[in-house]
Amino acid sequence: MTSDHENPTDATGPSGITETDRFTELLPATRRALLHRVATAQAEGRAPSLVAAVVRDGRPVWAAGRGTVDGREPDPERTRYRIGSITKSLLAVLVLRLRDEGLFDLGDPIGRYVDTPAGGEATVAQLLSHSSGLAAEPRGPWWERTDGGLRPTPGDLFGERPQRHRVGELFHYSNTGYALLGGLVEKLRGERWYPVLRREVLLPLGMERTTYAPEAPYAQGWAVHPWADVVLPEPAADTGLMAPAGQLWSTAADLGRFAAFLLSGDDRVLAAATLAEMRRPAVDPQNPDWSGAYGLGLQLVRAGGRVLVGHTGSMPGFLGTVLASPEEGIAAVALANQTSMPGIGALVAGLVETVAEAEPRIPDPWRPDPDADLALLELTGPWYWGPRALAIRLTADRTLDLAPLDGAGGRASRFRPEADGTWTGLDAYYAGETLRVVRRPDGSVSHLDLGTFVLTREPYAPGDVVPGGVADGGWR
Repeated sequence: MTSDHENPTDATGPSGITETDRFTELLPATRRALLHRVATAQAEGRAPSLVAAVVRDGRPVWAAGRGTVDGREPDPERTRYRIGSITKSLLAVLVLRLRDEGLFDLGDPIGRYVDTPAGGEATVAQLLSHSSGLAAEPRGPWWERTDGGLRPTPGDLFGERPQRHRVGELFHYSNTGYALLGGLVEKLRGERWYPVLRREVLLPLGMERTTYAPEAPYAQGWAVHPWADVVLPEPAADTGLMAPAGQLWSTAADLGRFAAFLLSGDDRVLAAATLAEMRRPAVDPQNPDWSGAYGLGLQLVRAGGRVLVGHTGSMPGFLGTVLASPEEGIAAVALANQTSMPGIGALVAGLVETVAEAEPRIPDPWRPDPDADLALLELTGPWYWGPRALAIRLTADRTLDLAPLDGAGGRASRFRPEADGTWTGLDAYYAGETLRVVRRPDGSVSHLDLGTFVLTREPYAPGDVVPGGVADGGWR
């Protein structure tokens, strides 16, 4: 990773095109603007130390450290910080990986797999999306600052009123719910959740410095006095059964690798379609302005006119955030070692905004598709849903892109080809619905059947196969 104190290098690849030619290096003005944001956040937030990193198009392009750890500036590549609830997103990737293997269904109740005195009727999807209705915190003393040995069994996690809302009723953040998801992994794999996560998610993504416990070099967690420039060390407990909710330690560089995964996926870890499933809102947000929502283990944040996906994290003495803009191919990370520092999420969103606005994405050059299925050209062009004009374009991998010609979004959707000759909707109203080509006896296309809606080549032409028929005499 290129740090703010290093000179950019132009590594030439096999094609003879330099990395700078590929627009992977940031301009000096952009780098200075990023450093200014980080330096200001560390100074005004009074963080003992802070590290940050930016990823563009899957590649690390900038990193910086401010403050000190053990008397030295923190190293974004090597210095570990506790990442808190970012742990949840990593665990969610693993849970969905097991789902994709066919080991369970998201609609299965967790009680089918985990022996728990509470929350057993909540589905795996509801636990991932914090709509299980379970209490936010486990019973007993503040779990983030006390040893997990105080809660040795699932029965020790729940107090007298473990269910705070009806299952599936609304979004209510629940750390205890993720403890149950850790138990799900252990039941299905037959070993502790962290070794499975490391083997199946962390190492394939190159996150070798993401660990269960702190390993040198790592930052001490501090509480900063609200009215004086003095600090107090925070404990770093092994949280036991609650560990899936916020135990892990990582570096800015490792979380940058996770951010790159959030941008474009990695089939070795999770299918692109499953990653897209994680990034969709799974439950209505509780904030009235819809500035944020929650998917399957990922937070969605509206900032600067864009929707960012990722997660925030906090544990006593530590704060962190990772946010990605898949549409722009930019992601950012920040980690600090203090208990309370308003604005770290805004800092990370600002790092994304700085790069996106200073250096807009350069589109890839258009080229003809050498693998296009020419037989599908007969499906392209204008179609009509009654009098509504739409058009179908053929895109990569035999995907069909349907959009209204007046530009209004409404019923726009992309359709994935299936082995039986149909297509399945991927977006909005038609997500999951089937598009079927209906042919005449001579093999020519008669119309399209889209979830029972009929699309024809002319708007209500006489003789068209339209449910309810076309009025005699046609248009008048």
